[in-house]
Order: sequence, then structure tokens, then C-alpha cells
Amino acid sequence: MTRYRLDIEYDGRPFQGWQRQADAPSVQEVLEQAAAVLDDAPVTAHAAGRTDTGVHAFGQVAHIDLQIARPAAKVADALNYHMRPNPVAILCAQEVDEGFHARFSATARHYRYVIVNRRADLTVEAGLAWRVAQPLDAGAMHAGAQYLTGHHDFTTFRDSQCQANSPMRTLDEIAVRRMGERVEITCSARAFLHRQVRSMVGSLVEVGRGRRDPAWMGEILAAADRAACGPVAPPDGLYLTGVEYDPAARR
Repeated sequence: MTRYRLDIEYDGRPFQGWQRQADAPSVQEVLEQAAAVLDDAPVTAHAAGRTDTGVHAFGQVAHIDLQIARPAAKVADALNYHMRPNPVAILCAQEVDEGFHARFSATARHYRYVIVNRRADLTVEAGLAWRVAQPLDAGAMHAGAQYLTGHHDFTTFRDSQCQANSPMRTLDEIAVRRMGERVEITCSARAFLHRQVRSMVGSLVEVGRGRRDPAWMGEILAAADRAACGPVAPPDGLYLTGVEYDPAARR
């Protein structure tokens, strides 16, 4: 068997997330079906992050094992051919050692959340960003976000269906920036809890709207209570932008 790392981009709108579902389309299913045609055998794809329904990716990473070894570039081209017309693309394929695991070898994951802060409805970006009509104070949002950095119990921002063994996570970085009518929240951590990013963003928007003080973010974090969280942001604006690995974990 030969293992390949796949760097993947997808539009999450047609899918019920990354993970294969019994009765709904998923990114994993599309990729596995294409790989099965290529290898003439069932193939399992393992991803760095199990993105939710409607969440997009510029930099998802997965790995697959194929019985028939091929040049990595040909694997990428063949998978892209067989995945059409689904909005999923293999940006790059690399042959890696068997010790590489897309999920467990990851040392950092990066997400971006895109808000369009305007009164007019979205047209081109409908489904690709969250439109917030009320004016947002991005500076206050950034100040509030800094209360979340470091190692904490993130129960407040953890979905009730999260299957992680512990709510403890280390948020390495989070920043809020305005570029015209766009407000972008970027964050990085080794791992995130289920819907953690969308939960943090929804609460930060409450700060941006002036409904809460920036220090409120620290208060609800310390509460370690899901009921203290603000509204959860929709999936439309969330993108998995990249995954990092120790160079020793891959060839």
C-alpha cells in the first residue's frame, strides 16, 4: 500500500460536512468514491478536520492508502476527474510515509471566518460569508477575542454533541480585522472542539454590535457553561484555511 497526502479545497454548501453520512452527501464520500474507482477497491479517507455542514475549506488535508502505486501528480489528476462535478478539488498530492496521519500528525489548524458587514443582501457571496447588517466594532471584537487565547476550559464554546474527551484546549492566536465592509476572524490551535470557532465568532459579534463589553468574553469563558455562550454563527463564513505538520512526520 502507498500512502498519499492530499491538500483539498471544497465548497461546503452541497455537503453535510466532511464525514460520511448514511443518508446525506459528504466530502469524504465523494473523495472515497473517486479513490475506489482509481484503485478498483474500497478506500478510506482520513481528514485533518471534520468540518461541519456548510463549512468550506481552502486547506483541508487528508490521506488515503492505495494498493496501486502511481505518481502523486497523476493521483491528484485522476481524483479530480472522478470527483467532477462536485465542488471538491485536490490541490496537491504527495507520497508520504506510513507514519503520517492527516489527523493525528497535525500540529496546528487554521480557520478563517468571513463576515460582510453591510445592509444589502449578499449576492455573489451568498452562502460563502455571514452578512451582519448592524455596524460592527472590529476593534472591540479583537479586544474581546484576546481573552480567549491560551490554555482554557472551552466548555462555553463547545457544542453539546461534542465527542472530545476533554474541553481543555490551547488557542494559540485569534485576531479580528476589518477590510472595508469585510470583517475577518482568524484563529489557530493544535485542535478545536466541535463548533468552537462558530461559537466564539457568534459571541464576538455580540461584542461588535455593542451589546456586550469586550471583557464579557473572559467572563463567559470562565463560566465554563454552554448556556453562557452567545448565538452560534452560521457555517457560511467558516473556512479551514490550513493544517501544519512537523516535517519529520512526512517524506
